[in-house]
Amino acid sequence: MKLTIALVGNQNCGKTTLFNLLTGSSQHVGNFPGVTVERKSGYIRQEFIPRGEADEKNITVEVVDLPGIYSLAPYTPEEIVTRDFLTNSHPDAILNIVDATNIERNLYLSLQLEELQVPMVIALNMMDEVVAAGNSVDVMQLQHDMQIDAVPISAVKGEGVTELINRIVDVAVHKRKPVKIDFCEAGPVHQAIHSMAHLIADHADARGLPIRYCATCLIEGDDLMVDRLGLNANERDILGHITTEMERDAGTDREAAIADMRYSYIARVTVNSVHRVGETIEQKRSVKIDNILTHKYLGIPIFLGIMSLVFYLTFGLIGKVLSAWFSSAIDFAVSLADHALSAYGLNPTVHSLIINGVFAGVGSVLSFMPTILVLFFFLALLEDTGYMARVAFVMDTLLRKIGLSGKSFVPMLVGFGCSVPAIMATRTLSSRRDKKMTIFLIPFMSCSAKLPVYALFASAFFPNHAALVMIFLYIMGVCVAVAAALLLKHTLFIGKPVPFVLELPAYRMPGLKSMALNIWEKARDFLRKAFTIIFTATIIIWFLRNLDTRLNLVTDASKSMLSMVGTFISPVFGPLGFMDWRLSTALVTGLMAKETVVSTLAVLTNSGTGAALSAAVSALMSPASALGFLTFTLLYMPCVASMAVTRREIGARNALAAMTFQTVTAWIVACIVYHVALLF
Repeated sequence: MKLTIALVGNQNCGKTTLFNLLTGSSQHVGNFPGVTVERKSGYIRQEFIPRGEADEKNITVEVVDLPGIYSLAPYTPEEIVTRDFLTNSHPDAILNIVDATNIERNLYLSLQLEELQVPMVIALNMMDEVVAAGNSVDVMQLQHDMQIDAVPISAVKGEGVTELINRIVDVAVHKRKPVKIDFCEAGPVHQAIHSMAHLIADHADARGLPIRYCATCLIEGDDLMVDRLGLNANERDILGHITTEMERDAGTDREAAIADMRYSYIARVTVNSVHRVGETIEQKRSVKIDNILTHKYLGIPIFLGIMSLVFYLTFGLIGKVLSAWFSSAIDFAVSLADHALSAYGLNPTVHSLIINGVFAGVGSVLSFMPTILVLFFFLALLEDTGYMARVAFVMDTLLRKIGLSGKSFVPMLVGFGCSVPAIMATRTLSSRRDKKMTIFLIPFMSCSAKLPVYALFASAFFPNHAALVMIFLYIMGVCVAVAAALLLKHTLFIGKPVPFVLELPAYRMPGLKSMALNIWEKARDFLRKAFTIIFTATIIIWFLRNLDTRLNLVTDASKSMLSMVGTFISPVFGPLGFMDWRLSTALVTGLMAKETVVSTLAVLTNSGTGAALSAAVSALMSPASALGFLTFTLLYMPCVASMAVTRREIGARNALAAMTFQTVTAWIVACIVYHVALLF
């Protein structure tokens, strides 16, 4: 028997931590069909699935991690896909995870979920923090008043999780739906909901939807529900009359009336079951830390200082050493393979393809993996502690001056990891204008795929100041994004940014398992790219470098097909300080994946990895030219995967405009940087 459990909860309630704990690495990430909102699913590990009856029925449990939401009202894409999944896909049960330290707000969503009449269990997460603060939740009383199962847990510590899965599997197998309860006392709202229920009963039954849930949605003014139920003109008129009469008698608008109904019921529930004597330790600590980190004047300098320290540790103190060791190991492996193939007497051409093509290309990129993983570790650390949410809050004022809201900072920050998920993250922006403008700017953020290029050129031209060069590039990308935003604000994207509302989670110690899984996913993606895209690219580049237009092998690379292409486009880069066809070709192949710039140069220079590659590159240009090359690499249009996502998100015409804008900007800024560098 296969069970499907929907994991639903507010943002920052620990939903992702619980999902990672339950599923481990057996996760699938994709989009909801026909909708550009990410969905994650995975199977609960066998150690959590209850024995006995589960053994008899051979139960497997799939968990679908739905987007974090505060309500089922269809205002955002996340709310719409969550509601559609719950009402259309018919999961066997809902696992509603609730932040027990802020239970009153979280139960608002719980009441909406109860109305769906799907088997359900509430997971009271962070109960360890509640107890540490001297507070308590009477779980039995809460279950009695809510008429639904509730289990106290700590997802971070793994406490209570086995009992939670036992309970959710039990209600799913036996299809125990929540007991229908009336949230409101007699009054205008109560009368309106019951009148609406009688009106739409046949429509709701025909579509397999809970009658009370549909009635409440209609009272709130849910146009999507009106269309879904197929109400005729007369029924819509009656709907309008019912809501107008309710608003008149209640003395408020319909949305506020429904919200008051739910919060009044929550207050009656929590007064008996939730007992507080003070704030949690995490809440007190968060207030003290926020007085410094979100300070009006100190917030941004502190953020820049933290990021500078991250870059220093990544590219200097830690990452440099690890990459050197890893590069030495790769060189040793390549040397062994080279000697083995020579001893075997393999055909020289095939030998060259394997060693100078595949090993040189893929190995040159793999040598930078430790540096990239160190950076991902620090970014995951800052995100899991709750600091990144503060940065978005601090940056809101600054971003508004350039035409964006603080909400745009989150996708732009993700862009430092990879442009693809960053562009996808703009789906959370409710304004179409803000979304398109943010996508235009994201490629200016220095993604991790560019790190091998930076590391190579920094070690070749600025070995004693590598960390400073990295910081310079990252800051320049941000500065160019700011300047570009000011230009776009007054040209293509005239208008005002949407209001920014953000809940600041309490500072918490990051979960080691969650961080380890996060870093493993990044490493797996990097390795997959290295042995697919980059592997394919290096083979193609080797053939183009070693064959002329008549498909004859050439010993002089300047007579190859690749040389012809590179020589044709190299004049474009003359004002930027470099015209060598190998450099021009590397930029073109970089459109497949930015790491391919390094693998292309490794193949074209026959230098392999490490110090040999650095020496070969340093012979191709001057330090000033290297700065021009790095600047262009930083800013020009992203890889084909990012282009494809951009096209899907904002359309082909806007995607083409974005790529043209980014590449022209890159050429202009790189030209300026090169000529300024010549003065020193």
